[in-house]
Amino acid sequence: MCPFKIEIPEEQVEDLKRRLQHSRIPGTIFQVGSEDGIGLPFMRRLLDYWREEFDWRLQEARLNQLPHFKADIQGYSVHFLHKFGVGPAPVPLVLTHGWPGSFLEFETLVEHLTDPASHGGDPSDAFDVVVPSLPGFGFSSAPESPGTNSRRIAELWHDLMQTLGYERYFAQGGDIGAGVSTWLGVLHPRNVGGVHLNYVSAGFRPPLGPGTCPLNLEEAEFHERAAAFAAEEGGYSLLQATKPQTLSYALSDSPIGLAAWILEKFESWTDNDGILEELVSFDRLLTNICLYWFGNSIDASLRLYKENRDSPLALEGLIPCDVPFAIAHFPKELPIPPRSWIERALKVERWTEMPRGGHFAALEQPQALAEDIRASFRPWRGP
Repeated sequence: MCPFKIEIPEEQVEDLKRRLQHSRIPGTIFQVGSEDGIGLPFMRRLLDYWREEFDWRLQEARLNQLPHFKADIQGYSVHFLHKFGVGPAPVPLVLTHGWPGSFLEFETLVEHLTDPASHGGDPSDAFDVVVPSLPGFGFSSAPESPGTNSRRIAELWHDLMQTLGYERYFAQGGDIGAGVSTWLGVLHPRNVGGVHLNYVSAGFRPPLGPGTCPLNLEEAEFHERAAAFAAEEGGYSLLQATKPQTLSYALSDSPIGLAAWILEKFESWTDNDGILEELVSFDRLLTNICLYWFGNSIDASLRLYKENRDSPLALEGLIPCDVPFAIAHFPKELPIPPRSWIERALKVERWTEMPRGGHFAALEQPQALAEDIRASFRPWRGP
């Protein structure tokens, strides 16, 4: 393990600027709203800001104030943040992001979790926080062969936590990170003291063999909603889960194309009252996009959908799982299974209906999410 500093070569920064100056935006029949995808007025504003005002070096300097490290784990160079808690007995917590996010999502949340007293909390709730970048995201090396799915990543994270000296730890995540965190609890119940999720994939599959209960009304209605969402909003997922390589050529070559593909999800999946940049600033949105651009491994991040399609979160033969789970459900979240469906395989001890927020909870509502994480894990910390 060694400290890491973000230092993007100047020629890459200049290349991005040149590409932005020559970016071409569709200009024929194009909707103003988002019914066909992200709207033209928004993308024009974003492109103007990216060209004229965004300063990567300023954002890079800000990011370098965070405690970055890299470690060699099972043949991967894993980038991660590692910040120690301020309190009498901090406990370790690994946070996992998803797509199209990055470690950047947790920047504010980390402060709430490591130093709760500075944010109106109890110092006895402090955590030592570890935030790894998924393989092929940010500054973690990309897989060089098939097989790196959420279950495999959970094994990497377990080894990382052991390498850092954490025999017992907690896990939290949303999006792909929710799957990774679930696998951590299922595969390593002796080490994981509890799991907190702000998302559960519609692909979550408890045992459904002979002797199991038939679907109740709430579960049947959820499957109908999930199917409707997949039909209306799931085109991106189907493409990434079937032909990710073809899409990656376009996104690797066009920064504005990459931005549009990513930002459609931030616009659609956040609780933003119709104006995304008032919830998440252009600087923060563009910094996240730049992490994908400079990493030049968008193909690996897209392919994770294919890997997880081939190896879904099906828990047949891996239960019962006695690790306690807590779920924070944000109102603008994508369709998630009802509690009864999840409890067919997992021990859900806490379910919180959150008042505000969407799919990117750590970015949208860091204080509310931190408070729920602290409250959830408080009874499970042990003596």
